[in-house]
Amino acid sequence: MSADILVPSPGESITQVQLVKWLVTDGERVEKDQEVVEIDSDKASFPLSAPIDGIIRLIIPEGETIAVGTVIATVEASANPSPAPPPEKKAPDTAPQPVKPAARPPDKPPVTPLAEKMLAENRITKEEVARFAGSKRITRKEIEAFLSSGKTPAPAGKPSREVARKKLSTLRLKLAERLVAVRSETAMLTTFNEVDMHKVLDIKEHYQEAFREKYGVSLGIISFFTKAVTLALNEFPQVNSMIDGEDLVTPEYKDIGIAVSTPKGLVVPVIRNTEILGLPEIETRIKELAAKARENRITLDDMKGGTFTITNGGVFGSLMSTPILNPPQSAILGLHKIQDRPVAVDGKIGIRPMMYLALSYDHRVIDGRESVGFLVKVKEYIENPLEMLLSGEDPMRLLLNI
Repeated sequence: MSADILVPSPGESITQVQLVKWLVTDGERVEKDQEVVEIDSDKASFPLSAPIDGIIRLIIPEGETIAVGTVIATVEASANPSPAPPPEKKAPDTAPQPVKPAARPPDKPPVTPLAEKMLAENRITKEEVARFAGSKRITRKEIEAFLSSGKTPAPAGKPSREVARKKLSTLRLKLAERLVAVRSETAMLTTFNEVDMHKVLDIKEHYQEAFREKYGVSLGIISFFTKAVTLALNEFPQVNSMIDGEDLVTPEYKDIGIAVSTPKGLVVPVIRNTEILGLPEIETRIKELAAKARENRITLDDMKGGTFTITNGGVFGSLMSTPILNPPQSAILGLHKIQDRPVAVDGKIGIRPMMYLALSYDHRVIDGRESVGFLVKVKEYIENPLEMLLSGEDPMRLLLNI
């Protein structure tokens, strides 16, 4: 009995995937549910597992682009081999045994005088070239073929002229296609501001231990920005809108995408309905999705939808950048490195931890007033975190009931 391993449909509208890497070798014994291969689609990567115990036979090589539904390997069911019976004992044979002649050392391949000089200049051995060329005689031709194959490093004193070439992953190709499309299909502009981070950093310092003990995760700055963005979208719903044909669609919910860099490319898992989540729920969800993305366990459902995106180039040291829209969304907020800078505080010069903010937006949907007003509101929430608890209400007005 055997079972096929075929490529399932990773999502609607996806018809082709790329076989990235086999995790087993041809003829290897595998167990049921053991991960055997990594597959890339244009939206996410995912592993496939063996359907039964048995011996796997690989059909499709690594790097191939294949259609959904293609059989890429089969697993042949086989029982564990029974132990071989012990060999029968034989009486010692007293007859004299013929003496075997000593093994003759293999002949070294003959080398022409010019080839000898080339071997010395390139610091390679005649055995290496012989194994590569499969020839019993080494000449200039065999050495030149060996050197051009790239199987040996460039000799000392000679700069390398080699290049590495590998096929782009389906995820990387799709990402490149979408980034180019954003430039040509949207009217993208970027507006900037800066925010004083000292109150948020003070909260992290004073409440980090208690927060971690209660919720099991560390308190980060992205959760503060996610909450601030959610509240600012209530006041500027146009920023939460997107174009669908000739219609402008404005969701009443807020699904915030958090861009995560992985070895295979940028992915944007989505935190849904942030309007009903508090900081602990947001922080927990961020940590869960980021871990899944980096461990290659992210699913298409984790990345579907999204009405607004936050990306943090500051983790790589970026001081300022212009983030690119994540279509069909109309806006994306870029966070950057927190850096101590001299600023005016109550009429005096002080040193504060400052961060530049960048809001890229589609000018077809969002006007300058909405984009600037939205970014200023995010800045106000971060510089006065208590206002986030009161949804932007002035605490003193609430106290005085005016």
